[in-house]
Amino acid sequence: MRFSGTDSYVATDDLTMAVNAAIALERPLLVKGEPGTGKTELARQVSESLGLPMIEWSVKSTTRAQQGLYEYDAVSRLRDSQLGDPRVSDIGNYIRRGKLWDAFAAEGKVVLLIDEIDKADIEFPNDLLQELDRMEFHVYETGQSVRARHRPIVIITSNNEKELPDAFLRRCFFHYIRFPDRETLERIVQVHFPDIKSALVSQALTRFYELRETPGLKKKPSTSEVLDWLKLILAEDLAPEDLKGDGRSLLPRLHGALLKNEQDVHLFERLAFLSRRDAR
Repeated sequence: MRFSGTDSYVATDDLTMAVNAAIALERPLLVKGEPGTGKTELARQVSESLGLPMIEWSVKSTTRAQQGLYEYDAVSRLRDSQLGDPRVSDIGNYIRRGKLWDAFAAEGKVVLLIDEIDKADIEFPNDLLQELDRMEFHVYETGQSVRARHRPIVIITSNNEKELPDAFLRRCFFHYIRFPDRETLERIVQVHFPDIKSALVSQALTRFYELRETPGLKKKPSTSEVLDWLKLILAEDLAPEDLKGDGRSLLPRLHGALLKNEQDVHLFERLAFLSRRDAR
């Protein structure tokens, strides 16, 4: 079972190696990188490439590790007991399975995505150490032990919003998705827009990298944002010369797809002002 990329996802050699190493070691693959560099999409493409179902657990700031295992709905049981519902005699009727339980109980091997683990509380990764390591957990309310029938391929993403505990990191295979160089980004563009003209791609990526590498930028535009920008460019039927700055702010057309806060827009307006002043 080896991942080799898909027709719709450009995987670099080091990323492919990382996925296959995690599969061989039977350890979670921890993937970090800038937002928009394809971390979440990687799990979907691994699922497609290997022909395996995917179970996705999207982590939020309020998510607790226990929710990935199961939750006991004591409130519903109390209400049903007051109404004389016969289901209350079986506590299992009030156990709600979480995403890890679903992955462990699956009939075959699955890809389990734990997305944006760094959004949760710092204790969240530590609370999953034993379950991810041993691939089993105990349901205290019923006395049941849940063991994985088939060890899932676990892919965990992080945007580096907070540091993860060392004990958790030791149990993972780590890979950082670097922002693609121009050649790789051109390949990505060709996958998504196979009929796009090369001159338009060349001018668009030149403007994109100029914008991205501007000193002082608060949020650099990502891979997903340049793809959105190109989609708009094609929808507006713009020519390569249309992508140059307007002379007032040095910003390309449709820059709202690339810059996502007013500080960065004002930065380019200030640079344009200084450029005009120096040209006098």
